[in-house]
Order: sequence, then structure tokens, then C-alpha cells
Amino acid sequence: MKKSIRSIMASAVVLLCTTQCFAKSSTQNNKLSAYQYMKKLNSVFDYVEQNYVDELDPKILYEGAIKGMLDAIGDPYTLYLDPDYMRDLNDTTEGSFGGVGLSISKAIESTPEKPAYVEVASPIEDTPGARAGIQAGDLLTAINGMPTPDMTMNEVLAKLRGKIGEPVTVSVRRGANMNFDVTLIRALIEVPTVKYGMIGKTGYVRLIQFTPETPHRVQEALDSFEKSGYKSLIIDLRDNPGGLITSVSEIADKFIDEGPIVSTKSRLVFENQVFNSSKNKTVASTKNKPIVVLINRGSASASEILSGALKDNHLALLVGERTYGKGSVQQVIPLSDVDGMKITMARYYTPSDTNIDKIGIPPDVEVKYPELTKEAEEAYVEMVKANVIEEYVSKHGKMTEKEIAAYASTLAKTYPLEERLLRRLVRNQVNKTEPAALYDLDYDLQLGKALELIERSDFDSMVKNAKTLKELQSEVKLEEKK
Repeated sequence: MKKSIRSIMASAVVLLCTTQCFAKSSTQNNKLSAYQYMKKLNSVFDYVEQNYVDELDPKILYEGAIKGMLDAIGDPYTLYLDPDYMRDLNDTTEGSFGGVGLSISKAIESTPEKPAYVEVASPIEDTPGARAGIQAGDLLTAINGMPTPDMTMNEVLAKLRGKIGEPVTVSVRRGANMNFDVTLIRALIEVPTVKYGMIGKTGYVRLIQFTPETPHRVQEALDSFEKSGYKSLIIDLRDNPGGLITSVSEIADKFIDEGPIVSTKSRLVFENQVFNSSKNKTVASTKNKPIVVLINRGSASASEILSGALKDNHLALLVGERTYGKGSVQQVIPLSDVDGMKITMARYYTPSDTNIDKIGIPPDVEVKYPELTKEAEEAYVEMVKANVIEEYVSKHGKMTEKEIAAYASTLAKTYPLEERLLRRLVRNQVNKTEPAALYDLDYDLQLGKALELIERSDFDSMVKNAKTLKELQSEVKLEEKK
């Protein structure tokens, strides 16, 4: 369409005035005050709303501005919580929600060299994700065929969660060469807390998540162990994504006689807190009993607080793999009745005054599961795609351990995988509709090592001589300077 000279000149004048108006403060001073930046934001908001070619919903501009602002910080734990996210968060806090049962994280920035895939921090026990064999460290490259690097965290959660009973297909990348699809049926995800039982004379307690109920359940477990005459204790924090700092400090208080459990530090005075051990408390006796804490890369946040507190106080031996490394504390701030934001307010420090953010906690005794060879990875992917285990189990029903072992041996002839792993996969499929077993000594190398260490005569000296997190980080810094 042709425009008149007068119209074109008028448009040019408007554009010139607008450019000068928005640029005026920046030419006067390269470093603007917070107030000046806010004025510019308000000016842009008003101008776009009033002058964009189509009429705009102010809500779109509002949400976009807040998302952009929080994303610009570059902290994956600081983000805008839209109404759907807030509703899901409330469902989780209340104890249940519809989904697949995966605790996940996602980098904000995506590049061709490092796509922002969804990383599984830990699968939640007795959920579709855990039963399907998804592991901590797995990457979700697509959801229902849509690449995850192009999604925001809110979009990812919206796709994983939904109507109970409906399927969602995730594309999984494990290691360098393993890529396969898994179809999960959304289920009611109940937020679990604690499972426990005896293994011989050893009390075994698995902390699945730190909720307001967890300290009570841990005390219940300790009381039960005492009645059973337990001689040693294993605390399993593997694949525990964390939870409430108040909950974990209350649990650590059951083991630590005096001194700090964890501290939080921030530039905000009211966020600087020290959680100390209390004098008056009820706890089953753990004195002079060997304690092992099991950890892996799915152990994060509050799990790392408990691990660090027991390690720095020389009360337990850590066995397994290095933890996730989330040493920050977030708070959810409502912005209205329906939306809000989650923002990092502080970092936490262990009793030896050490922050483990992006570093994690190394085990005192490392126990890793054997890495698959390239041939084994290809065989695993082929087996998953062929769906042979599910089809076999569906035809043979409830299999005994002897039948599971026999079928695993048969599978190994076609798929060159360790029979211990194959037995685990078959066993999981057989028990798919039942609550997860408390432990699996046939497969669990880390638990087996913990039981072995507890019996050693020099266990106490191993715990006493284990280095604190501060000593370990100081050694690393000295090595870096060399």
C-alpha cells in the first residue's frame, strides 16, 4: 500500500521521538540506577501495549517481561511460576499430583554445542518413571516428539504432567550412545517420605524426600530398629531430590549432639540462619553404632545437607557416588492468587563452613556400577526397542527368582549384558504393579558394600579419619594452584 509523503514524514518523526525518548538516559549515563531501569521498562510496556499493530493482552506482556527478567539471571532454580506451574506446585506440596514421577532440572541457555535437554535429577520411587527404569543423569531429549531444548521448564512440566491414565512418550539419552523412547502412563504421584526395615542386625532406612512428615517417620524407623535390637544403621539417600531445610535439620538433630547442622548465607540479613543441634530431643540410641550413608548423583539439596552434616561431624561413612551439587536455597514468592516466582535467596553451608553448589559431595568409599561397553549399550537399546522383557513377563505372569534367573541367562545369549543387570530388569517388570521392594541385594552393589564395611573392625577409625568437606575442598584448591 502506498503512503503519502506527509504520512511517511509523520511516522519518521514518531520513530525519531521514540528512539530519543528511550535512549536519552543511556546517553547521559552508562550506568543507570534501578529506578531509571524501572522507568524504561514501564515506558516500553506502555508504548508496546498502546502502539503495537494488534491489540495485545497486557497479561502476555507481563508474563513475558517477568520470564525474561528471571531467565536473564542464568540460575536454573530462579524462574517465573505461571498459573499451571503454581497449581502443580501446590498439588506436590499437598502430597499428590498427576504425572510421571521424575525430579528434573533444565539449563536456561541452549546452544548447538550444549543443547538444554531436560536432566533427570532423580526418579521418584513407585512411579511410572522409576518403574520404566529411568535413571538419575538421564537426559530427556524430546517429549511426545517435541525437542526439549526449545521448551521452557514450564512447558516441560505441562507436557509431563496431565490427566491420570494418559500416555506420554519421552526420548531418553543415556551416556554417549544410548538413545531410546519410553512411553509412560501418567499416574497419581503421591509424595513419598520414608521406607525402612531390617537387614539382619542392620537397620535400613531409605529417605525418599524431605517433607514435614519425614522427621516423624525417621523417628518411627529408629524406634522400630531399637525394638529389633539393631547393631548398625544404613541411611539411604540415593535419588533423594531434597525438600524442606527444616525437615532435614530436624532429622540431623537426631544424630548430632551439639553444634551447627547447616547454615544459610545471603546478602539479606534475615536469610542468614544457623540451624543448631537442640539439647532436648527424643531419639533412639545410635551411639556407638556404625552408620553408613548411601549417596549417588541423584542425591541433591537436603540430601546433601544431611550427608554433609554427618560427614563433617565424623558420624557416618559415605558410600556410593558423588552427589548432585545443589547448595542453594529457594523460596516461592506469590505474585498473585494464581502465579508467583521461585528465587534463590541464599546458599547453604555444611558444619565445616563449606558450600557444595555445582561441586557435590564425594563418597568416602566410592562404589560405581560398571559402565556399559559400546556393544552392551547397543544391545540394551535393541532390547528396549524390541520390548522382549515386557512381552515375556506378560505371558509368564508371576515369576519366581529361579525363573527370573533362568530367563536372564537366556536373554544374555542374545543381548550381551551382565546377567545381574538382566535379572534386575526382569524382576522390575515382574513387580511392575507392586510397590518397590525395600532393597535388592542381588543387584545393589552399593548396599552390599555398605553391609560389608559395617562389619569391619576398623570401621570407627575409617569414620574418624575421613576428611571433612572443608579439608577436601582445601586440598583441591591447593592442587589447582600447583
